[in-house]
Amino acid sequence: MGSGWQDAPLFGPGAGLLARGAVSKSPVLKALTIFSGNANRDLAKAICAYVEVPLGNAEVTRFADGEIYVEINENVRGVNCFVVQPTCAPANDNLMELLVMIDALKRASAGSIVAVIPYFGYARQDRKSKPRTPISARLVADLLTAAGVNRVLSIDLHAGQIQGFFNIPVDHLYAMPVLIEPLKQRISSDAVIVSPDAGGVERARAYSKRLGTSLAIIDKRRPAPNVSEVVNIIGDVKGKDAIIVDDMIDTAGTVCAAAQAIKDKGARSVHAVASHGVLSNPAIERINASPIEELIITDTIPPRPEILACKKIRVVSVAKMVGEAVKRIHHGDSISSLFI
Repeated sequence: MGSGWQDAPLFGPGAGLLARGAVSKSPVLKALTIFSGNANRDLAKAICAYVEVPLGNAEVTRFADGEIYVEINENVRGVNCFVVQPTCAPANDNLMELLVMIDALKRASAGSIVAVIPYFGYARQDRKSKPRTPISARLVADLLTAAGVNRVLSIDLHAGQIQGFFNIPVDHLYAMPVLIEPLKQRISSDAVIVSPDAGGVERARAYSKRLGTSLAIIDKRRPAPNVSEVVNIIGDVKGKDAIIVDDMIDTAGTVCAAAQAIKDKGARSVHAVASHGVLSNPAIERINASPIEELIITDTIPPRPEILACKKIRVVSVAKMVGEAVKRIHHGDSISSLFI
């Protein structure tokens, strides 16, 4: 009789047990794998480069009728799996891709599944703003939980209370540390941070505190979705370098109207920063025609060629920040320092 793993019985008593002193020949499993859907593969690859792991091998394709098909082409049993997938346009396709990938990993016995959603779609529908309207952000949270996700990592949710829509841990990062560095190179000591609406005052105050500037607020009315009008400016902007701070810019109607109102009040220059550059049409045309000298956005949403070609828009990456969060989550370390 030999004394090796080959001599262990395959069936019956002691099946699967190694002989004493034998060494298992099974491959060593990776403890961490990062997968990506089709929404923002460039960001996923940049995160993998920071974490120093290869991008997970998964195919996300379509049937002829448009149904999404996912196949995980590597062993993930017991592995901590991170799925990078912002639910940006096309929002419904990208959301469904994320749900199907989570289901595939769950059925492959993944150790844990973390949905890394840099841009959380449907976040604007976080309450009943009118009678007989949905709270779609809660619906998306329920879908993710039902699919089998164990944790969610996102950046600058449109409303912080969305964290409470989940019954699982949610790590809510802020893009401010990434956006604030290029701002320091462009503003003078006599600058003012401007919130484009009352809801963004807390965010603008955080920038103002970090940069040591004054604060102003736009009193805005929104008669219809993607339509806004400036009513008043609270605070002094005359002769100052104004920086409009927002979480997302969609059609750019709000930020461009705010920029024009600030310029009309005598501001020396107008800049803008936003965590998520949705920039739906006709955003680029509006920005080019506005007094905004520079708009800084992140790559939570993959920038389209026309965005990269716009001389007024600068894109900075959140890959290192997200990568650091992934490493700390994987090792069970605190990520509270990333919330600052």
